[in-house]
Amino acid sequence: MAIVKKEIIGKLQEQILKLQGFKPERNAHATDFGLGIISTAFPGNIFPLAALHEFLATNLEDAAASGGFISALLAVLMKNNGVCLWISTQRKIFPPSLITFGLSPERIIFIDLQNERDVLWATEEALKCESLAAVVTELDEISFAQSRRLQLVIEKSRVTAFVIRKNAEKLSSTLAAARWRISAMPSVAIDGLPGLGFPRWHVELLKVKNGIPGNWMIAYAAGAFRPVTQVPFDGLKIRRAV
Repeated sequence: MAIVKKEIIGKLQEQILKLQGFKPERNAHATDFGLGIISTAFPGNIFPLAALHEFLATNLEDAAASGGFISALLAVLMKNNGVCLWISTQRKIFPPSLITFGLSPERIIFIDLQNERDVLWATEEALKCESLAAVVTELDEISFAQSRRLQLVIEKSRVTAFVIRKNAEKLSSTLAAARWRISAMPSVAIDGLPGLGFPRWHVELLKVKNGIPGNWMIAYAAGAFRPVTQVPFDGLKIRRAV
């Protein structure tokens, strides 16, 4: 009985997502992002592709952590020689560092513009290009109407969009399929060797369409997100979900 109930709920969730414009991708089941336990938060345990993902950042550290997390996802989306556009007004990311996440920097086209209006226009135009694997955009603010315009374009092109909101104190409602907050955590030395360990993040999925929000302590290594069992909490502030 429980299995039948779960199947019925799953089918209803798929129907609701289709009505909202979030159509499942044909190769979604074959796309393994290595998210592990995080995947259980999504409808059908499948990461939402061809959708808008919103990342909240209130400082440079969170913005950098969001960029790292997105880069790990891009490594999977771009594994078949895909191309990505990264659009912003003040680029902070260091392209060669993307190799850490299995990305080839030369396959990411960075576009630096003067104002937010141009960034939004360029993002909308980029999302119309069906040959792109994804589009990453850094913005201070985005309104519901602006997110709706992007979503309408995404529904036609099926390109996944990641928006890093660098001024998340001024929070507004959007049409994003998922709202994230990624915070950097201290890394741990590997086998006592000097230097930095693998990236560690506090991952908060604040909102997800037809899914279950949650938060996890995650380390990224060897192309996979691994749960952290023993976490040093010094300096880590757990935020209230939005």
